[in-house]
Order: sequence, then C-alpha cells, then structure tokens
Amino acid sequence: MENGVIRVGLIGAGANTRLRHIPGLREQEGVEIVAVANRSRASGEAIASEYEIPTVYDNWLELMEADDIDAICIGTWPYMHRTMVLAALENDKHVLTEARMAMDAQEAHEMLDASRLFPHLVTQIVPAPATLQVDQTIQDLITEGYLGQLLALNLRVSDGHGRADRSDTFINTEAPLHWRQNRQLSGYNIMGMGIWYESLMRYVGPATKVMAMTRVFTNQRKDEDGVLRSITVPDHVNVICEFAAGVQADLTWSTVTGLQTGAELWIFGSDGTIRVEGPPFDKVFVGKNGDKELKEHPIADDKRGKWRVEQDFIESIRGAPVTLTPFDVGVQYMEFTEAVTRSAQSGQAIYLPL
Repeated sequence: MENGVIRVGLIGAGANTRLRHIPGLREQEGVEIVAVANRSRASGEAIASEYEIPTVYDNWLELMEADDIDAICIGTWPYMHRTMVLAALENDKHVLTEARMAMDAQEAHEMLDASRLFPHLVTQIVPAPATLQVDQTIQDLITEGYLGQLLALNLRVSDGHGRADRSDTFINTEAPLHWRQNRQLSGYNIMGMGIWYESLMRYVGPATKVMAMTRVFTNQRKDEDGVLRSITVPDHVNVICEFAAGVQADLTWSTVTGLQTGAELWIFGSDGTIRVEGPPFDKVFVGKNGDKELKEHPIADDKRGKWRVEQDFIESIRGAPVTLTPFDVGVQYMEFTEAVTRSAQSGQAIYLPL
C-alpha cells in the first residue's frame, strides 16, 4: 500500500464484477481500482474505458506480477480460481475470488493450504448472498432454543443456471451451452448447490453423510461457436444428508421444474418450525407446537444483513477478520459438492469430511 491507499487489480471483469465489485470497491475510502485484465485485450480496454481504470494488461499474469497492485479481485469461472489464487499469494497480494471456490475439493484444499503459508494476506471468497437479510435472525432463533431439538431440514430450489430468481424453468433443449453446464469450467459445481450449502451451514453446521441422485436431461448443447458439446453437469439433483447437528435434510435443486420458482427452506425442531422463501429472502416465518399456522417473525434493523463484500474485504486488509467467506468454509462446501457427484456416480453414501 502506498500512503495508505489500497490498489486493486481486476481479473475477469464479468457481470458480477461490474454489477457489484467495481461499485462496491469505489465506495470504500482509500481504495483505487488501478488495472484490469480480461479474456481479451479488447474487452479489457472496453471495461477500462467504461469505468476509467488506468491500466489494461494483455494477460492476467502480467497484472498479477505488477508491483503497484496490493489486492486482486478474481471474477473468472471456477477453472482458474486455484491457479490465480496461488499466483496472487506468491506475488504478495490479497485476494478476493468469486464463489464456487474451485473445481473440486482437492483444489480447494490446496488454496486453503497455500493461504496458511501467507498469514499476512487476506484470502476471501464472495459469500452466499441470498439469505444475508435473514441469517442472523435464524441463527438467533436456533441458538435461543426456539426450535427445541433440531430434527429435519427441507430445501427446494428452482434454479436457472445457478439463480433462484428465474421463472423460465421448463426444460429448454435448444438453449445454448451455459458455462455452468461445462464440466471443464465448473468442475463438481452444480447450479447454486454449493452456495446454498454455505447458507445452510450458517444455521446447522456441516453435513456428515451425503446420498444423492442426479440427472442430466439434456446431454448435448451447442457452445458459443455452434459446436455440439456433451453435458455431464446435472439438470436435477436430489440429496438426502445428515448434519453433525443431528439434522436430517432433504435437498433439491433443479433447472427443469417448470413454474416452480424461487426457493423455499424449512427447518423443523421438536418445539418449533422456521420457513423462509424467496427471492427476496427478507422475511422469516415461525410457528410453535400448538399454533394453527406460521406467523411472520419481526427482524430488527440491526439484525438484517446486507451485501457488504467489498467493504469486508477492504476492512480485512486493514486488520479485521474475514467472516464471509473464509477459505476453510469454501473447502467445506466444495467437499459437499464433490460428495454429491461421488454418491450419484457410485450409488453409495459419502461421508464428510472427505
């Protein structure tokens, strides 16, 4: 850092970087976005022109090795996350990487191990954002014993390419190949599965046993060049799992459940029930033994979380701990996503941690 200013370089300035990270970083005092490297020189120059970023690099490694950059924001697809995170650390740079931490659990472990060799550097993953407004309230209800003994959890997500705000979820065999359907770019990640699992861990901790069935309904699609590509990333996932907290869970993600929009989460206990649905996930409904129906539970303003990823990243560089999301949590959700595929392929239960 020079004169207390944190200088940030962007690698892979995709939609979320433009929508969230660039505005969020610019809101922070003493932060400058000084460079960008995109998939091509032309796209990098377009981003630099639109957002007045002074330097464009021909490739990401040149940006990574620049002496006048303190922190890196990685917005690429998962297939490059491990390589770029390790390079950032080796070049003495703090790093914020997009969610879907890595391709698989091994890569995630390598990233975590590398981060521990550089304890002075911040390593952070963009957190699961959907439930931020209700997380603290649900955590408080569970901690205070509202549910009694935790028993079961049901999650149903109608997921359009990893998003729970899509309504066009009837199967579309003519749609082009999306990068999330490309195993070479996504690894073991399926839809928004790992991101939702991160949210669940905030309430009931990690799973210990996973059994899954998955299905690919459209096994070929044309890529951006019109070439027909085979698909092995599932369109529909059913998971039964056990959590260390004693909870048995029934989880479903799908891109083919037409007109079943959004997501719905139920947490059941011996004394009470919690339900959340959305988007937006901004209300919590509760009920106790003896109630006839659920009722909305008030959420105090100071308990309602919000997107503050870029602020957290900068504050962590200045000394605050990383809370959302550190690499060890990312490892847990990558182990879960890999366990789902292993179970579906083998027909066996997979125990966690791997």
